[in-house]
Amino acid sequence: MTENERRRLLPFAVRAALASVGMACFLLLLKGFAAWHTGSVAMLGSLADTGLDLLASLVTLYGVRLAATPADHDHRFGHGKAEALAALFQVALITASAIGIAWRAIEALTNPVETHDAGFGIGVSLVAIAATLVLLWYQRQVIRKTGSVAIMADNVHYQSDVLLNGSVILALALDQFGGIPAADPIFGIAIAAWLLWGAFKASSTAIDHLMDKEWSEEDRARFVEVAARQPGIKGIHDFRTRRAGAHEFAQFHMEVARDLTVAAAHDIVENVEKALKRAFPKVEVLIHVDPEGHVDTDNPLVEADVTPHWFGKRV
Repeated sequence: MTENERRRLLPFAVRAALASVGMACFLLLLKGFAAWHTGSVAMLGSLADTGLDLLASLVTLYGVRLAATPADHDHRFGHGKAEALAALFQVALITASAIGIAWRAIEALTNPVETHDAGFGIGVSLVAIAATLVLLWYQRQVIRKTGSVAIMADNVHYQSDVLLNGSVILALALDQFGGIPAADPIFGIAIAAWLLWGAFKASSTAIDHLMDKEWSEEDRARFVEVAARQPGIKGIHDFRTRRAGAHEFAQFHMEVARDLTVAAAHDIVENVEKALKRAFPKVEVLIHVDPEGHVDTDNPLVEADVTPHWFGKRV
């Protein structure tokens, strides 16, 4: 995707992020009243999750807008890691909310609190499910057009809301219609556990981005395969990769014949860069040229050669 195409499609992603923020605000007000009216711990947990949805949607909006900001003098690799920092801030809020919900639910188990008007709480949850399904459908349309990673992540997050609202319906029904008063706080604890699991996954991804974790072996192998197919390459070593938000980076040392001119070696590098750009349009590639057989360092983390496996398959 070219820079012009990305900028042309950006408004679609921004509109999807704004729709997500608007939906979260609507559900926050609706569930806030329902939690107060019914006294349900499960509804309270759903309300907390919606509050976190609002924060996540605001961060998504920020991330999408930030994606349009080009690298500047002080941030020559772009601003991708700002998303990871924002995610860690969300994780802290999610964890605090989950602990509060679990505490309230445990109190409700030891000192039962009567819930009220299950029909109203169930109706609110059904409205929330319907509204969320509409948002999910709209986000998928935008994802197909833009390929936005931020909107894709938001879409996955909202999919879990359908399950959470369903659990609220079940908790209220079992409590007031099934005669199982412990169902509501138990589902509240389950929702708290769900939030903590989501926080753990979000923190793991954010930390990976901040710590420049390497791509998976499968992604690395696919990248090397494309590079190794190009004519003129004698070997690839010191291959390193990382991610920062929606931005990905790869760098490696490429060996060429020792008797090549600088101009000929430059042409080979340009052909490799073009091939990698076609196959991995979101990856920024940095290539250093070495004469065949040259060893740069004795650093044990520098892979001497990552291409033999692929050279056997070259046409």
